[in-house]
Amino acid sequence: MATVLFVCRHNAGRSQMSAALFAHAAGDRHRAMSAGTTPADRVHPEVVAVMREPGFEIDLADRVPQLLTDSLAKDADVVVTMGCGDACPYIPGKRYIDWELPDPKGQPIADVRRIRDDIARRVDDLVHQLDSGDSG
Repeated sequence: MATVLFVCRHNAGRSQMSAALFAHAAGDRHRAMSAGTTPADRVHPEVVAVMREPGFEIDLADRVPQLLTDSLAKDADVVVTMGCGDACPYIPGKRYIDWELPDPKGQPIADVRRIRDDIARRVDDLVHQLDSGDSG
């Protein structure tokens, strides 16, 4: 079982979608966590809306963004960063992946859907890699 930590700035959009989609795709084979370098008060409403749509039906409304800590990063086998730049801690021996994804905050729903669908594809690829033992 691998633990994957998804990190973005506010832990209110990309990283929340990624962790939820990863948990759904991986089932009990792997574990997902998410955090942000400067967490928001809540998950962005446009993110909550697109994750509730048919085919996804994942409710993120009750999720609370959390602060990225060295401890969280140390607990992860894989750290996926999304736009946090130098604020993301570097822990030697961890596998790091950087996903260049736009911030969904304040974006039109159609754009947030495209971001969600892009994340879903990336998550499926990552789960497949982890399931097959491919380190990257």
